[in-house]
Amino acid sequence: MYLTVGICTWNRAELLDQTLNSLRRLVVPHSLQWEVLVVNNNCTDRTDEVIAAQADHLPLCRLFEPTPGKSHALNLAVREARGEYILWTDDDVLVEPDWMQCYAEAFAQWPEAAVFGGPIRPWFSNTPPDWLERVLPVVANAYAVRDLGDIPVLLSRDALPFGANMAVRMKEQRQYLYDTRLGPRPGSAVRGEEVELVLKMLDAGVQGRWVPKAAVYHHIPLHRQSISYLASYYRGAGEGNALRRLNAKRGNQSADGTLLKLSMRALVEEMKYRIRRVHSEPEVWIRHLIRVNIAWGEVSAAKQAPKIGT
Repeated sequence: MYLTVGICTWNRAELLDQTLNSLRRLVVPHSLQWEVLVVNNNCTDRTDEVIAAQADHLPLCRLFEPTPGKSHALNLAVREARGEYILWTDDDVLVEPDWMQCYAEAFAQWPEAAVFGGPIRPWFSNTPPDWLERVLPVVANAYAVRDLGDIPVLLSRDALPFGANMAVRMKEQRQYLYDTRLGPRPGSAVRGEEVELVLKMLDAGVQGRWVPKAAVYHHIPLHRQSISYLASYYRGAGEGNALRRLNAKRGNQSADGTLLKLSMRALVEEMKYRIRRVHSEPEVWIRHLIRVNIAWGEVSAAKQAPKIGT
């Protein structure tokens, strides 16, 4: 079996180096051949130096995607991959030594499945603030933290993998590319590119499976351990979710409500959040922070509705 590991990167040279170091510690069965594709998405730091140095130790290929946006980089990796499956992870992730082996065993055990995902655990750069530790189960998705349990359940709309740790059979992956209007890029926090892709696959009848032992650790830097980061994340999530709905209802954008109604709802949520932020515990006000920023994200998407419909 031939496997591809895909990593898209933008200006995270030091973290990318750690990610690649973790790949060097993989226990790869003799029956497997593999390659690592690292897509430089227009980096301006030492990324190419890191890739060149690591190429002496890994079956590594450097690709370059000049168009800013993670989805563009993901699609380039899909076009260039030679593996029967592509194992996706990120440039700020550490994989467990048996990560690839666990996925390979899952591919063999469930040949009818085409999409797989595994646990993503937090890797804090420091001791996180008390309020964040208290609310982490609620905001886990903002840090790409994911755990669906110890049973290899079928994937569903209520049980989805995250892009920092998932694998897709190449036959299906080439049929379902990433929407370039979604995904992080300079100046935009809109996310959800991998969620939309997996949902399309599942809705089309493609089967998916959770792989409990294929674990990775996702880096959470100090600057993301803040209210401002969470606000930006959920605003981007709200915008991305609304854009997906609008894209699915082209010519009928009114189904998502008028801009005025969405704006009024966002203002009401803003007032609720400001009150709860002062008078409530983190476990309470964090849910209002999520709601208000999702609401403002939907307002932002509604402003784009005329452009989407053309």
